[in-house]
Amino acid sequence: MRWIQLNWVVEKHQRMGDVAKDLTAGTVGGASQLICGHPFDTIKVKLQSQPVPLPGQPPKFSGAMDAVKQTIAAEGPRGLYKGMGAPLATVAAFNAVLFSVRGQLEGQLRSQPGVPLTVNQQVVCGAGAGIAVSFLACPTELIKCRLQAQSALGQSSSAGVTVKYGGPMDVARHVLKSEGGTRGLFKGLVPTLAREVPGNAAMFGVYELLKQQFAGGTDTSNLGRGSLIVAGGLAGATFWFSVYPTDVIKSVIQVDDYKNPKYSGSIDAFRKILAAEGVKGLYKGFGPAMARSIPANGACFLAYEITRSSLG
Repeated sequence: MRWIQLNWVVEKHQRMGDVAKDLTAGTVGGASQLICGHPFDTIKVKLQSQPVPLPGQPPKFSGAMDAVKQTIAAEGPRGLYKGMGAPLATVAAFNAVLFSVRGQLEGQLRSQPGVPLTVNQQVVCGAGAGIAVSFLACPTELIKCRLQAQSALGQSSSAGVTVKYGGPMDVARHVLKSEGGTRGLFKGLVPTLAREVPGNAAMFGVYELLKQQFAGGTDTSNLGRGSLIVAGGLAGATFWFSVYPTDVIKSVIQVDDYKNPKYSGSIDAFRKILAAEGVKGLYKGFGPAMARSIPANGACFLAYEITRSSLG
């Protein structure tokens, strides 16, 4: 009985140690991803959320490069990092949850300690981690999108948006006070779940598949940094390629005017975007998103793997 208790204590401490390692490595990876990718994300959200122009009028932004030029001209280079405070403040929690939940699910699915998981098992782990992070991502994304999009929305006569925010906390205070309290911060939760669950399932599955292809087998522990960057970058691109229309719907819902909403929900947003702009309306900002995904996710996975490995 004493040996059973001792083994249980040892296993418990090992699990706690693995969680701590995943928390730390996930935080470092997330910070690397955010620093590399946020300017691309700002342009993506601006393109996604710009209102449909009135008949005979051009859109505010003709494309990604035009959005970059206008943003820098109006707000300076710092404008490309608008809204970074909210995700930076929560990047530790977000990536800690993502990688630690994934790590715990890996432990549950692993037949024996140290045995690599199959690609299908990594897909399951990614989907489970996606469910968990959605509840952190939704309010963070809402705050970020409001800050990123307000210059485009505020200057449009058709947008009907007059609220101006001074920063992340100002957005949170306004939503809590004027948009239904805590529930208002979770506006867009359904499309967030619809993005994070299949997106992370695809990303972690592709990441494992590519690592095994590069390694020539299931043992990927000796892969070089270049292989990890390529695998992580392509895995991140897979995330966005598989769920991008859902991200567009999430963004337009989260920046929609609370008092005079244009959309009643995700399905309504999907139908109205298709009716007004066609399929291309569901891919506004796709170029910046894909341009962002490869370097940002490559940096994230590399930082995660290096940090996790250094922790033993």
